[in-house]
Amino acid sequence: MTLPATGLPREEVLARLTALRSKDLAARGGRTFAYVYDPARPDIDELGHEVYASYLDVNGLDPTVFPSLLAMENDVVDIARRHLGSSTAVGSFTSGGTESIILAVKAARDRAGIVGGQVVLPVTAHAAFQKACHYLGLEAVLVDVDPQTFRAVPSLVEAAITDRTVLLVASAASYAHGVVDPVEEIAALGLERGVPVHVDGCIGGWLLPYFARLGVDVPAFDFRVPGVTSMSVDLHKYAYAPKGASVVLYDDAALRRKQFYACADWTGYTMINATVQSTKSGGPLAAAWAVLHAVGDDGYVELAQKTLTATRRLLEGVDKIDGLRVLGDPELALVAIASDEVDVFVLCDEMNARGWYVQAQLGYRGLPASMHLTLTASSEAVVDDLLVDLAVAVEASRGVTVGDPALLAAVQDLDPETLGDDVLGTLLPLAGIEPGAGLPERMAAINTLLEKMPMRLRERLLIEFLGLLFTPKSDAE
Repeated sequence: MTLPATGLPREEVLARLTALRSKDLAARGGRTFAYVYDPARPDIDELGHEVYASYLDVNGLDPTVFPSLLAMENDVVDIARRHLGSSTAVGSFTSGGTESIILAVKAARDRAGIVGGQVVLPVTAHAAFQKACHYLGLEAVLVDVDPQTFRAVPSLVEAAITDRTVLLVASAASYAHGVVDPVEEIAALGLERGVPVHVDGCIGGWLLPYFARLGVDVPAFDFRVPGVTSMSVDLHKYAYAPKGASVVLYDDAALRRKQFYACADWTGYTMINATVQSTKSGGPLAAAWAVLHAVGDDGYVELAQKTLTATRRLLEGVDKIDGLRVLGDPELALVAIASDEVDVFVLCDEMNARGWYVQAQLGYRGLPASMHLTLTASSEAVVDDLLVDLAVAVEASRGVTVGDPALLAAVQDLDPETLGDDVLGTLLPLAGIEPGAGLPERMAAINTLLEKMPMRLRERLLIEFLGLLFTPKSDAE
């Protein structure tokens, strides 16, 4: 595509955008159970969008130039730290959970000051921690979780600690299963061994305190637990701020200082950054500030109650459907559904065909494959309809198998280290991915094949596919 020789009329630009969005998932309405967080309150959305737009051209690079951003960030950090049990923690506003996690890992690495440091992670910890290790030259040490509760096992965490360990990680809650790790025990290990402990509250940190106020038995997980040194909490999830809005917090200013970056060794302006980004729009911060103040504590209690009601109705409903079971005992509004009677990948396809977006989670290290649902306040209005379709989808999935057994057996023996990129590209059609054709409507066969592949081969194949997706079409196409 070339740049238009003459600028297009506003109406045509908007029409083209509408056409481009025609195949996108619906961000509102409650039928998308991943990626989006719907408060079912148009007033919140409208305010967030209005304030976001009003601050789009304000640059967050230098807090001394736009003092309104500095004031709002301090307000947002203060709200977040008090919500998570501290009146003295310090922190920074970031673009999302991944940036918050990268910064926390960097701070721990630089605090330790050793080469080849290790981060001890339950296998249920968010993949962003492994991404941070990859970027920062650290080794991610994965430890198994309890196969029944899906929570981290403190004895296994302790066994993984070495003199190279720079950080221990716990989830509150884990994305895949919605359970809270034993933070108190892991934090005690950190205190005993002198290792910082990060609690990933990106998805649960905002909602869990409200669930606790509504009677849910939420384990201790925040700064009130001795030994917790840093936390992350996303505001674009259950605080319902526009994306991307997250906060990373530290119990000690000295640790946060390791997060910062300064460079005086060049000819330009004074370079000092609190976060990964330098230039950044003030829109997300201003919108998050506005939404937090507009909703207020009582509003968040109401939104949490709707989310909790929907979650409980889903759990009760799944329990009545033959062939399904919920993995673990979720404390958060994240539910993983498995089955010994139907293929959950086929089940996901059947639900998606009925107008619900649910996520397929591949089996891993002995943990079963599952169907994942993230519930929000909007789920209360649709959960009963979802359960009706889920029961029908289970029956439609019975007896359905996918995948060529010979092919599934063959891919298990492939060595990703010996495959060149040219050969790797030829595997895409075997996974049901035809270059240029986009993803098929049904993913069960692809997910089954990916699940059987060695982990590194799966990663390389996904990278190959991502490269194809982000390649502009040539003139000949």
